[in-house]
Amino acid sequence: MRCSVITPNFNGELFLEQTINTVLEHRENGIDLEYIVVDGGSTDKSHSILEKYRSSIDRLIIEKDDGPADAINKGLRASTGDVVAWLNADDVYYPKALQRVIELFKADPSISFAFGKCLIIDEKGSEIREGITGFKEFFFPLNSRFTYQCINYISQPAMFFSRNALLDAGLLRTDMVAAWDYEFILRLWRQGKGVCIQGEPLSAFRWHVQSISGQNFSLQFKEEFDAAVEDAGKISLQALIHAFVRWGIVGAYNGMKLVRSTTSSKM
Repeated sequence: MRCSVITPNFNGELFLEQTINTVLEHRENGIDLEYIVVDGGSTDKSHSILEKYRSSIDRLIIEKDDGPADAINKGLRASTGDVVAWLNADDVYYPKALQRVIELFKADPSISFAFGKCLIIDEKGSEIREGITGFKEFFFPLNSRFTYQCINYISQPAMFFSRNALLDAGLLRTDMVAAWDYEFILRLWRQGKGVCIQGEPLSAFRWHVQSISGQNFSLQFKEEFDAAVEDAGKISLQALIHAFVRWGIVGAYNGMKLVRSTTSSKM
């Protein structure tokens, strides 16, 4: 069973090489890996890094795009794997993550998508925001389409989907700024079941001020709410719950932003 992993990149030299290595190391475990990197015309040192690993990258696409969702869509179109995922150029996989994913899909081919634990790390790779990670994991035992319509507890770097589900669900929406992954997963739910992979974390999401969620968290949660309403219905219990969740999370994020701003001003 082949696994296709897509990495979109634009001026991601700071973490790109580490991301590439955490993907490629899975070949040492016998994984049939198809690795696709889509670069949107970087002007930093990304191209020299990509040239260093060109022989290990199955498909390297370097051309201008209309943002990360468009870049990922290019990779999705080029992919041929039975299981597909994307890993942004600042995130990482942990050892044997793909092996665990492949074993699950082999055991149950009817699965639409699967996800697991995903840590949040800083620029240095140290775990941060353990409370947010624990909050998301709290909902894992309650995993269902209904629950996901109420709150986004799935971290995209630890999410994998079948080719059949991708073909039925369609590509990412490029008209969204920050929540195209949440909206995409809602569509994957319509194609079959989403399964939680138990055990150690599969990946880590790197939070920093330049990341999409770092810059656009208010818009992200508005887009998530709009997507949930479209999927569940404007007059639905899910929409009501999601509205309360949205404002609670935005308030918490604004509080953390204020703390960071106050701390920085004192330094």
